[in-house]
Amino acid sequence: MIFIPAIDVRAGRAVRLLRGDFQQETVYHADPLEAARSFVDAGARFLHIVDLDGARAGEPRNLEQLRRIATHVDVPIQFGGGLRSEAAIEAALAAGATRVVLGTSALRNPDFLRRALDRWDPRVVVAVDVRGGRVSVAGWEEQTELDPVEAIARLQDLGAMRFVYTNADRDGTLEGPDLQEVERVARAIRGRFLYSGGIGSIEHLEALRDLRLVNLVGVICGKALYESRFTVAEAQAALEERRPRRFRLAHFPGTGAA
Repeated sequence: MIFIPAIDVRAGRAVRLLRGDFQQETVYHADPLEAARSFVDAGARFLHIVDLDGARAGEPRNLEQLRRIATHVDVPIQFGGGLRSEAAIEAALAAGATRVVLGTSALRNPDFLRRALDRWDPRVVVAVDVRGGRVSVAGWEEQTELDPVEAIARLQDLGAMRFVYTNADRDGTLEGPDLQEVERVARAIRGRFLYSGGIGSIEHLEALRDLRLVNLVGVICGKALYESRFTVAEAQAALEERRPRRFRLAHFPGTGAA
């Protein structure tokens, strides 16, 4: 598995929300580029950037921050937040994103998801964000009645094979993942997925590793890094059973079976 630091951008700053609540925000870096540099300097091989302003507005608002980061760090970047049109996807890719994450648009507009996959797959990842056991959209501010497994089944019927699964109730809490939930999601996904939400210790990473889920290919984490609960190198070593090996980008970000 790969370890992917997260940078959530709001009002031009690197922040973290508690349980996806915009009223419970902590600012960690005045400049997201500095956060990106610190993670890459520490050994990060990939970055996950979320445009929180874009997620709420329905269109990207921090593409310039994406462009700055992509210009100054030499790692692939996965970017999401407000990508609800083909023009928005084009703009994100042009700004330096290696992959784009579709959430609200994928769930609400099946035709749009089909077109995006036809045009850009395998550079398209679908986000399934869950709050209270149900899928949430629009920057976690609107809750649907969809069970996540049902949502995953629908998305896979449309051709989606790469997912980011986030438990918004645990996000930012540092309390750890619900391992039974992760196993349930893994059984539903025919392709590959990344997990996000609640990671607060090396033991949490090791617990995910020890599930031995062949389709869980990585873990996204932000707050624990900002608060120095562990380092990027320690996190990656934990996911690799403490036997570091050469990272192969094709395992997730590339084409092929990822």
